Order: sequence, then structure tokens, then C-alpha cells
Amino acid sequence: MAHPIAAKTIQRDADPLAESAQFVRGVGPARFELLQRLGISTVRDLLFYVPRDYEDMSDFRRIADLEPEKMQSVVGEVVEIRGQTTRRGLAIVSVVVHDGSGVLEARWYNQPFMAHKFRYGQRLVLSGKPKRARNGWWQLSHPRIQPLDGEEHLTPGQSSILPIYSLTEGLRQEQLRRIIRQAVEQYADLVPEILPESLRQQRQLVHITQTLRWLHLPATLEQARQARRRLAYEEFLLLHLALAHRRRDVNAQVRAPKIVLTRMIDARIRQLFPFTLTRDQDRAIAEIARDMGQDKPMRRLLQADVGAGKTAVAVYALLLCVANKYQAALMAPTEVLARQHWQTLNHYLAHSRVRRVLLTGSLPESQRRFALGEIRMGQVDLVVGTQALIQNDVEFHRLGLVIIDEQHRFGVLQRAQFRNLGGEGQVQPHYLVMTATPIPRTVALTLFGDLDVSVIRQMPPGRQPVKTKLVAESKRQDLEKYLRNEIDKGRQLYVVCPLVEGAAEEDLAGDLYESFGDAANKSSAEDSNSPAEKASAAPASRLSKNPSVAVSYKGAEEHYEYLRQGPFRGLQVGLLHGRMDERRKASVMERFRRGETQVLVCTTVIEVGVDVPQATLMVIEHAERFGLSQLHQLRGRVARGPVAGECYLFADVSNEISRARLRLFLRTTDGFELAEADARLRGIGQFFGTRQHGVSELRFANLIRDVDLLEHARQDALTLARTDPGLRQEAHQLLRRAVLERYGTRLDLAEIG
Repeated sequence: MAHPIAAKTIQRDADPLAESAQFVRGVGPARFELLQRLGISTVRDLLFYVPRDYEDMSDFRRIADLEPEKMQSVVGEVVEIRGQTTRRGLAIVSVVVHDGSGVLEARWYNQPFMAHKFRYGQRLVLSGKPKRARNGWWQLSHPRIQPLDGEEHLTPGQSSILPIYSLTEGLRQEQLRRIIRQAVEQYADLVPEILPESLRQQRQLVHITQTLRWLHLPATLEQARQARRRLAYEEFLLLHLALAHRRRDVNAQVRAPKIVLTRMIDARIRQLFPFTLTRDQDRAIAEIARDMGQDKPMRRLLQADVGAGKTAVAVYALLLCVANKYQAALMAPTEVLARQHWQTLNHYLAHSRVRRVLLTGSLPESQRRFALGEIRMGQVDLVVGTQALIQNDVEFHRLGLVIIDEQHRFGVLQRAQFRNLGGEGQVQPHYLVMTATPIPRTVALTLFGDLDVSVIRQMPPGRQPVKTKLVAESKRQDLEKYLRNEIDKGRQLYVVCPLVEGAAEEDLAGDLYESFGDAANKSSAEDSNSPAEKASAAPASRLSKNPSVAVSYKGAEEHYEYLRQGPFRGLQVGLLHGRMDERRKASVMERFRRGETQVLVCTTVIEVGVDVPQATLMVIEHAERFGLSQLHQLRGRVARGPVAGECYLFADVSNEISRARLRLFLRTTDGFELAEADARLRGIGQFFGTRQHGVSELRFANLIRDVDLLEHARQDALTLARTDPGLRQEAHQLLRRAVLERYGTRLDLAEIG
């Protein structure tokens, strides 16, 4: 049996960076378990563990040398810890430190738990803007604090930047700093540089060894910034190299049927539409037709603003395929949306000879078997369905085109299965994904980097913008009375709740609220310079004067009972949410579509695709709980007809980010502007409400902040893929290995976003 030390030596000789982090000085078995909670198992993991922030010690002074109202840092020893409560019930925690030159008091208000974070004799870094207290001491209110261990020595005049890492219970900041510093000093020189020198010089990027030192041990914030940018560029480059090479391989190996567009086919398709297509729609159709005319599979993303008419473009592409004697399939993420597409197609194709079938999970087994037989024998031209289309027993006879609507809502494996439907050997169908959720450009380039993109922003003629207003909780009854009057005139109403079941009582601040006034006695046509719109432009300084109004937050089920027994008693009120089975959901939606139900209480199940022209009224409860893009999708449900829709929001805007988001939502109906703002304010990880896209795998890069890096990396990846297919040159060997290690087993997934 080999000696443990010998085994360890052999492992280090093989790949020292793959060695267990347990053997780094200062770790050991117990602390290694804590590191594993942070996702750190190896030395490499330690080296590439990203600081979440940095403590700027560049203006570091003795207490005696402090100046008022300037951002400064001091190091002192805790000599007193005390807590008190004022007569008005305000809790104050005070910590007094000294550094030999003077004393300083740090204070925290209404945070009694802070008293347990300190101990006598502890050395602290405190940062903030000091002011003189009445007793002559310097005082800091709510300073940033960083504990120092015995080995961290800082002296006045020293310029120092301390990394701040995400932690887990049982592991202190100074302990993790010490461990990572040890790893950097011992192993940073062993990390191979995968970027060619020519590329580093062109993009002014530092060597990987220097990068790791600047990441964890920077002398300035600029060094830390340069280190992160170098790693972000590398991250983008590897991703886009994988996408570029996957696309090259697919184009080289796979063929698709040529779908030809003639003037006669174009005229026959256009005469089915009861309207004239917009310029943006015509351009998208031309791009799709050009792709489908090639013998290489089309891989295109069609994104459109809400109501801009992407469905008409999809119908055109489907009929173009059918006109060439190939089968076409359209898949939607929900049965509600699949049935919506089915009804739209039936409307357009009422007098055509196109054979079509709807295939969903709720289809009776006998009907399903019959439909599958027709699809397999080629007796069906057009199939609309849900993920029921990707079951193993679904077999197409001659599939030429696959369209997936709202494709970001499907899991990666579902999309991969669907892409291969109908493929015979090296022949695959053309592939079009589409979404009415406008996607920030940087996100599109990353998630769909191997897809060509068509964009529809132009609205069809006559489409009315939705009037959007934020309403005070105190005016709820006025709004409900107004809505009832409008429903009595034949209009229909959506009431959207973020959750199915209710939540605990919350305070709804009145920050942005303006009186709904006498809306119940007015017509639906409001002055565009409404109180709510004026409030949306108000500065933040005036947004905190109104008292909170305590309300009980209702989920969809509870709100449904409240409305049908209260303000809308006597009306037909329906309930729709994702926990219902598909048949029940379809039944509820059909009654609402036919006008039998006047009010539909629902969750975001109606967010995408639902088209009920008479439903021109919407109330969104707790609007702050939704992203801007999601709010925009919901609002789009009442913009489906010639009558201007109205959307009313109830929201808690006590949070500054909520105020900023809702101000923008009230001000614009541009979905692309809202998508960019949503990504900026909430972060890319929240954009789709899912982590299936790999966005969370971007550890160093930020898709909003690093636009220039993304553009450079994408350009460089395309150049490398063109000049050195397969990255076979000697200078690119390490880069090739890095791409394969990270994406080699997932290239099929990268292809579909």
C-alpha cells in the first residue's frame, strides 16, 4: 500500500492545481468541509474564487489625523462595546476603538444584533465618513467593518485593498483571505496561460499569473478591475469559441431540405392574412426565407416586442414549409399557449387544404394514437403542440421546419430532443426559436450566440398603447367601482397575482401613489398627463412622505374569493393558475375567451401569448414582485384589440429599486428598453427567472457592464474559428483544451442556447 504522502506527491506531480484544497496551509480536514460548502474542492478552485467586493484602504489614517465628511479608513482595537435603548425605543449599538493616537466610536441604529459581532481586544478596519461627536470623539455611523487577524498588519500611509469573499457559517473573512493568499503565493505561477500572447497584447490583458495576484492581492482597485476584466474576457472567449466551432461542425456535417420561396407561394400565403405586414415583419420573413432556401439548417432567433406580430411571421414560415411538401411543427411551453396558436392557425387556414393537428398532453389516448399515426404516415402537414411533441413515440414523416415559441421556457434537454425530431442521418429540419420577451443584446449574443437574430420592434398600424397607472391602496374601492362599470359595458378584466396562495401581512408604502380621484365617474379615456404619470417622474426625495397602509396580501385563490363575493358579486369570475391540470386550465381560458367569464383572476400563466380582444382591463397585485419584462408581458395581454387597454398596479414601493423600476414601467411601453433596464437593475440571473441558460456559469463576466469585452471576445472567437478551424495551431493548443474541458460534453446544449 502506497504511503499517503507519496500518493499526494504523485498527484501534485500530475497536476498540482487539481490537488485537494485540504492540503493548502491553514486548511486541514475541518476547514476543508467549510470550503466545500462554497464550492471549493481543489487548489484551482481556491485560485479562481472570486472576491465579491474590495475594501478600499487607499485613504488609511490614524484616528488623530481624520478629517470630517471624507471617506477614510482606520484600524483600531476594540476597547468598549455597549448597547442602549432610547426613551423612544431606538436601539443603539456602540463600539469604541483606539489606535494609540485617539479614540473613535462606531454606531449602529436599530441593529441590536451588531453587539454580538465584536469582542474586546479585536482589531478592526472601519471605513466611513467621520464626524465630531459632542464629547470630542470622532464618530462613524454604520461604517463598513472588516476584522483583522493577528497576521494582517496595516499601518498609516500604506495603500492596501482587502478582498471581500462570500463566506459560510464557521469561516471568517480573515481566515479565507489567509488561505487564498497562501494558495496564490504557492501555486499562481503554475497556472498555464491559455491566451495566445498576440491576443493578450492586442487586448492589453495581463498574464494569468499577474491576473491571479491582482485578483486576490491588489495594490490598487485598478489592478483588481484589470484582473477581473482579463478573466471576464477569457470567459466570454471560451464560450464564443465553443459556439463558433459547434456551428462550423454542424454546417459541415448536417444538411437540411431546401425550402424555396416563389412569387406564387408568397402571394398565396399573404392573401391569408387580413392585414398588411409591417416593414419589420417583411424583413424578418425575408431573412427566414433566405435561410430556409439553403441546404444548411436554419438556426435563427426571432424576437419581437409584445404585440409586434411575431406569430404572423411564424405562420408565414410554417406555410412556406408546407407549400414545399414538408411537414412543419410549432411547439409552445404551455397548453394554454399551444391552443392559442392552434386557434390562430385555424382562423388563418379556415379555407385552406393544410392538414393540421393539435397534440397536447391532455389529448385522449385514442385520439393521440390516431394523430401519431397520421403524423408518421405524412397525412398531417402542420402539428401544433406542447412538450408532448418530444415523446419517444412521436415520429415525423418528412419534417422540414421546427418552431419553438418562448423557447427560453423549455429545459435544455427538451429543446435538444425537439431539434433532432424528424432527422434522418445527416438531414435535420430548419430551426426557428422565437420570443416576445425582448432580450438585451448582450444576453442574446451569449445565450443564443450561434443563432442569427431577427428583431421586430415596429407595431402594427392602429395598435393602441396601454394606459398604465399606479394606484394607492386607499383608492382600491374607487378602482373596483370603476372597473365594475367598465365590465358592465362589455369589457373583460384580468386580475394578476404573483402567487397562488396568500402571504403574510405586509406594509404597502404610498411613495408613488397619487389619488385615483373620481375615476369611477369618468370615462375610460384619461388625460395622458395623469396623476400617476406625473408621480412617475417625481424625484426620489419626495417619495417617502405618505404613511404606510397596512394590508393583507392575498394570493390568487384568496383574491378570487374576495372578488366574487365582494366587489364583483353577480359577475362571472374565473380562476386560472399553474397548479391546475391542463384540461381545467384550457376550459377556464376558453370560457374567458368566449366572454362567458368576465373577470379572470390568475397568475403569470397568462403572461405569454393569450389573446382575448375584449379583455382590455388589467389589475396587477404586488407589481414590485415581478420583473420589468414580466410586467411588460402581462400588460401586453390588454393590448390585443383596437381599444386602448388599461393596466392598474398595486405595489409596495418602499424599496428604491422598486421605485426606479416602476417609474420606468409607467413611463415607457418599449419592451427592449425595459429589458435592458431589468437586466441592469435586477441582474441577468433574474431576467428569465431560470438558471437553465448557463448565465449563472459566468463567474467573472457581467453581461451588462462588460459589453465591450463581449464584443471583443466574440470578434476574436470568430476570427480564430475562421483562421484556425479546430484550433490546431501550436499557439492555440491550450486554448483548445480549455474549450473542450469546459464545453466539450455540452456542445449540443450550447448550440441551443
